[in-house]
Amino acid sequence: MPSSAAHSGSLQGLRVIEMAGIGPAPYCGMLLADMGADVIVIERPASMRSLSGGEAMNRGKRSVCLDLKQEAGLQAAIALINGASAVIEGYRPGVMERLGLGPAVFEDSNPRLIYGRVTGWGQSGPLAHAAGHDINYVALTGVASLAARPGSMPSLPATVIGDMAGGGMFLAFGLLCAILESQRSGRGQVVDAAMIDGVGSLSALVHSMRGSGLWPADDAQNLFMHQSPFYDAFECADGGFITLGAIEPQFFKEMLRLLDLGDVNPACQFDARQWPALRARVAERIRSRTRSEWTQQLEGSDACFAPILSLDEAVAHPHQLARGNFQRVNGQWQPAAAPRFSRSQPRAPQAGPAAGSHTQEVLSELGLPPDLIERANAKN
Repeated sequence: MPSSAAHSGSLQGLRVIEMAGIGPAPYCGMLLADMGADVIVIERPASMRSLSGGEAMNRGKRSVCLDLKQEAGLQAAIALINGASAVIEGYRPGVMERLGLGPAVFEDSNPRLIYGRVTGWGQSGPLAHAAGHDINYVALTGVASLAARPGSMPSLPATVIGDMAGGGMFLAFGLLCAILESQRSGRGQVVDAAMIDGVGSLSALVHSMRGSGLWPADDAQNLFMHQSPFYDAFECADGGFITLGAIEPQFFKEMLRLLDLGDVNPACQFDARQWPALRARVAERIRSRTRSEWTQQLEGSDACFAPILSLDEAVAHPHQLARGNFQRVNGQWQPAAAPRFSRSQPRAPQAGPAAGSHTQEVLSELGLPPDLIERANAKN
């Protein structure tokens, strides 16, 4: 591996080929690159290129630009994948096969290859070939319904739950599981990471609570469904918002004390019949002060409090700064790598490479003839 990619991450020595795309596949590649993997992105010529991973999600990767419609470009891509432990792609089912880069191509030449595929609906099923996006996959799992407030439609944070968590993170997890298995069996396999599957898995706690009777079907009795006085967001005097999550009795008691609601009996916490009246009092109390004033009063306490911050405010919060959770690269904020390790520290955030900037370097490492490299290199 070239010195430009050298660092101390846990995945150092692992080579992954990423087919350029949008959303979960580039995010998966970012996670692997952050932890030391040599992630090489195959970009298409500018005239054929879709939105790429961008400055943050392409960080730590190397980029080659190949015209896969030309024989030389296709042969270079095959050589790259044959020299890798894994390949990741996020196209609709059948696209890689039509390009001549499906899993069957590598069964003999790279039998230990882990072939990671991430889609919204999965490689099989009646919706497998349908178009969709994050909001659709979260909707069909039932998880979107958890964000509904009384009398209003659900509202979801864009891209986070379906694309990144249900797709990219599960693809990374699946790849590493398959790589570990291949070390025992000597055989590769295809990882089918569907966002609808991943989001469904993320709802395991909710289904567990439903099964044990701790998630009532009646929203009016469900403390998580935006109707309790101690687990929700509340508006402040200045139009800002804060959150309270005082589920445990001792935290609820502390919340009441800090909100100057000492006349409320803490024993009534889970009596849903009393929630509307108490919620109205809590909401009125929160509206009496600004978000900044409540932050000064409640932050760091056992009332389970946090203000709702904008993206710009979040990167400047003292706790985020203390942990170095965001770093500025080329004038833009990037989230730091996660999680953390006691020894094998991940790569620090950096600028992503320009498309195709490592084409000559990477193809030369493969020992390809200079004339093939020249023909494979899709000029930008």
